[in-house]
Amino acid sequence: MSSSCAIAKPMTKAMLSTTCHCGAVRITVPRRPAYLLNCNCSICRRLGCLWAYYPEAEVQIDTPPEGQDAYIWGDKTLRTLRCKTCGCVTHWASLQPNEDGRMGINMRNFEPEQIGDVRIRRFDGAVSWTYLDEPVTAEQGA
Repeated sequence: MSSSCAIAKPMTKAMLSTTCHCGAVRITVPRRPAYLLNCNCSICRRLGCLWAYYPEAEVQIDTPPEGQDAYIWGDKTLRTLRCKTCGCVTHWASLQPNEDGRMGINMRNFEPEQIGDVRIRRFDGAVSWTYLDEPVTAEQGA
């Protein structure tokens, strides 16, 4: 997925849109996520992101290619992207093919009313690589 992708996907009323702080990066996702992930790995805890996951093909990110900076670290499997102007982290994308083609969207850029009461799951990305809470059930939208 390129930084300036405009994926041809029909827009529906359930779609959610937001921008970074300055408005240079616009993100549209197809629906509210089933849950948000609060990870404590070395980068996520510093960024303070709340991640939601979507298949890349369902996400629209509009920005010129020069409008974002990428940060790649560690095992070099992900690139974390931020707006070059205001510095807001917007999403991460895989650098390697993954089975489900998913990407992470920083839902902290969305208005609280858009997210509502979506459950926040805690994930230990620092040590055990496991969830620190109970799984999301079908009734909760898994």
